[in-house]
Amino acid sequence: MTYVITQNCCSDASCVAVCPVNCIHPTPEERAPGGTEMLYIDPRTCIDCGACADACPVDAVLPADALPDAQKEYAAVNAAYFEGREPGSAGGGPTFHAWGKPVFDRVLPSDFAPLRVAVVGTGPAGMYTAEDLLLHTNAEVTLIDRTPAAGGLVRYGVAPDHPGTRKVGDTFARLHAHPRVRMYLNLEVGRDVTPQELAAHHDAVVYAVGACADRRLGIPGEDLPGSISATTFVAWYNAHPEVAADAVDLSAERVAVVGSGNVALDVARILATGPEALAGTDIADHALAALRAGAVREVVLLGRRGPEDAAYTGPELLALRHLPGVDLVVDDHDPRIGARIDAAGPGDRAAVLRGVARRGVDWARPPAPGRRIVLRFHSAPAEVLGDGRVRAVRTTGAAGEREIPVGAVLRAIGHRGTPMAGLPFDEATGTVPHEAGRVAGRPGTYVAGWIKRGPSGGIGANRACAAETVGTLLRDALDGALSAPEHGPRAFHRLVRRRNRRLVDARGMAAIDRTELARGRRDGRPRARLATVGELVAAARAGRRLPLR
Repeated sequence: MTYVITQNCCSDASCVAVCPVNCIHPTPEERAPGGTEMLYIDPRTCIDCGACADACPVDAVLPADALPDAQKEYAAVNAAYFEGREPGSAGGGPTFHAWGKPVFDRVLPSDFAPLRVAVVGTGPAGMYTAEDLLLHTNAEVTLIDRTPAAGGLVRYGVAPDHPGTRKVGDTFARLHAHPRVRMYLNLEVGRDVTPQELAAHHDAVVYAVGACADRRLGIPGEDLPGSISATTFVAWYNAHPEVAADAVDLSAERVAVVGSGNVALDVARILATGPEALAGTDIADHALAALRAGAVREVVLLGRRGPEDAAYTGPELLALRHLPGVDLVVDDHDPRIGARIDAAGPGDRAAVLRGVARRGVDWARPPAPGRRIVLRFHSAPAEVLGDGRVRAVRTTGAAGEREIPVGAVLRAIGHRGTPMAGLPFDEATGTVPHEAGRVAGRPGTYVAGWIKRGPSGGIGANRACAAETVGTLLRDALDGALSAPEHGPRAFHRLVRRRNRRLVDARGMAAIDRTELARGRRDGRPRARLATVGELVAAARAGRRLPLR
């Protein structure tokens, strides 16, 4: 028997570090950050020790003989990655693993005074940065987030029907109560405290604020009621406190989702999945109620290019093929589509569509009975049509123009960073200019994650990104390039308490977590999310006197 890596894989390579026989690839040294859809276990060399499963933060590693029906394909997916590759050479060591020499590239001398580092953002990039600092140095870390609950992309970006992926948040949550960590949630840099004040109280500041805006289509009608961004929709069903409960209207039977990335697939899957199948997840209460009352039965995914160029990953597309009660159809309106799928080789994204029904769709008719997701490639949106509300989307392609009747349009064509007070900003890339994480012209200021490299790579890609930034920060510290804080350790605490009386600390975050879990148990769900700033702050205050778990 062998172990198999499945859909939830976050590629942070925790499993690679513990494998005694070097059977998990590609390793971080073999790829660029974010340069692989997932990791794979070589069935020829796996010794069934289970170390990888124990180390995986998202429960993505399972024994081959224990794979559920929807994931049995992953045994073949893992094996296919190693076809034509020679098994790795062990080198004759007792662990059958040719280990390299230890490298300590992110350490400070033992007599180096503890650094005080502020990390702005508690998503994966921020938490990997904090973890790296806490593990490799004696730094004191100040965690800051503008929302009243920690988690960033893990809390507000991962789909509720992907509970395994959300589990990486448990790993990060253990750092909240670390003795060298101070947490300030519901604190916004630029509103409650200036970047200059933040810098004056710390040796260094790392901004890991993500890319919270969305890219626009730039077509007529894009701002009609019923046309919204996938960013808004995802935040809505994840109970983000900055998105109102009534922000999404699901009264239309047919909805168009523009884009072919993983976010587009998430949106389509949530819209098409029967509400009762989502009732056992931690989806926002208001979103579940809207899906139950809504009329959506068909979701049309519009991709500008062909199936070979789609941006989604194979695992996410495989998941669409196993949605209970949902038909997956490829609109065969262009002869290039079927030809490309049939000619796709192993590892080609288009190959995943082999076996998916292909048929021409008559858009003049209402959606067919049941629930359906239609993949329509070579179909670029040219205009959103409507008189006061979306009624159709006009597309262009080799086959000419087509008007597809829809009652809503969701654009899922990528995220974009936004300017941060006090930092330079590159409008073309939506990122902060930097040199290996060091912000250009701002000594002691650093970036990590999507605001550093753009919205590329999943959760695990932020681990290597954060490590690079921390390495740069520590080299600057050794070179004497950091200015000492102007104020003592407790001065920042007093400052922000004066500015904002609704702060949430680590004890408050633990209380929020307990409250949501208790509400979930009452309703037979894993958790029931608090959806407004008021609810989150009230839960934090009510439970902050209780001991941390």
